[in-house]
Amino acid sequence: MNGTVGPEVVEAGRMEIPVTNVVGFYQHGWHSWCESRWIDPSHPSPPIADPIARMGHADPVHALDTVPGGSGLGAVEHRDGSITLLGALAGGAWVHLEDGRLVGTYEDGAGPWVSLDGGEVETFDRYARLLAERLGRRGGSGVRLWASWYSFYEDVTERKMHEAIAGLDGLELDIIQVDDGWQQAIGDWEPNDDFPSGMADMADRIRAGGRRAGLWLAPFIVAPQSRLATERPELLLRTAAGDPVVAGVNWGGPYWALDVTHRETREHLAAVLSELSRAGYDFFKLDFIYAGALPGEHAEPTSRAEAFRNACRHLRAAVGKDTYLLACGAPILESIGVFDGIRIGPDVGPSWDDGTYASAGRAMVTSAHRLWLAPAIDTDPDVVYFRKTELSTLTARHIRFLAEIAGFKGTSDTPASLTDNEREALAAFLIQHPDVEQRARYRWHVGEHDVDFEPIMSAGNREPQWRVAG
Repeated sequence: MNGTVGPEVVEAGRMEIPVTNVVGFYQHGWHSWCESRWIDPSHPSPPIADPIARMGHADPVHALDTVPGGSGLGAVEHRDGSITLLGALAGGAWVHLEDGRLVGTYEDGAGPWVSLDGGEVETFDRYARLLAERLGRRGGSGVRLWASWYSFYEDVTERKMHEAIAGLDGLELDIIQVDDGWQQAIGDWEPNDDFPSGMADMADRIRAGGRRAGLWLAPFIVAPQSRLATERPELLLRTAAGDPVVAGVNWGGPYWALDVTHRETREHLAAVLSELSRAGYDFFKLDFIYAGALPGEHAEPTSRAEAFRNACRHLRAAVGKDTYLLACGAPILESIGVFDGIRIGPDVGPSWDDGTYASAGRAMVTSAHRLWLAPAIDTDPDVVYFRKTELSTLTARHIRFLAEIAGFKGTSDTPASLTDNEREALAAFLIQHPDVEQRARYRWHVGEHDVDFEPIMSAGNREPQWRVAG
């Protein structure tokens, strides 16, 4: 294919766009936590050779690639500052830069492509709108959420939640979400002994305050010791050798992927979500769901993208169109149109760089490079902090700017952890709706502030020297 396709949509299994005078490549990660950023194409990200290191943080099909590439789309910056973007309009595609060409391929068969040229801000915005037109757009009303994770982590209990709910009274929050730690095991989605009154009672308490009740699940993975894994081994995704597919390492060991093409897997998960929906939950954060798109020996042979999207459609049908579904650890394009919102970066930990994926620096880099997705799906850059943490005051402020740009305001600070001034700042943040305008790649105007995220791009393991006016 020669030149610019423009708004014309082309169906093809492979697309090639010649590009010249290239000075940058936009590398788009596979799912929520996978790094996205502009890179020097002469220094692509190195292959992730260690299988433990790449589990859950890279597309296993492309983890060993040696040329710059990204999931669903790729873009190059030319010497004059303009860009050329080659993007898929369906899931299951990969775009890489090789020998002066942007090359796009669908993993299984053909699909729709679009190529766009122009200024960076306008081009990414146009692409996002085309994704929404093609795949559908949900959400769009803004979110103000409190979640238990960054205060209680897995030590969340019924008593702690009761105290938090009472203490959050008077704050303009739409949703209160019980995060990881309420369940018996990963895969066994019933309340553990720390929730003796049950999850319906918890939902009732949340809803009594006029908020929506939210709940965290990781539906497409199981812990090896869970009842589901031991009693229903036929639901596990397996390798060609017959071993369970390891989807990652967490909770003290490896966790396995379910075969989401198996009819009984889909029926089981739909029943779980339906029961929790009837218990009063109408906001679900579905986490680690890239596991539904891992390679393996599926009961129903299909592409990884279709396996994932079909499974997610079953969950959507189980909870109904009015339930808000937030995807996390989720393939990006494959989630648009099914989910209302999606996490656009790793966890925003309470320190700049603690050597893990859950650190503010990594999270801010990837989230800042995915804000363009907003016309297609609600973008969640994760929580903001008002309590005192290891982060500098200016870093915490820029995390809040990210949330205001995205229109998705989440926090996890407990009322008891906040001073009076911090609580007042949180209350003001929740009710403010500043005008937002992107003026360049990393420059935004947010209310009365000129915000520049460029310092995070080269900060490394030390917090940047921020530049903000207003």
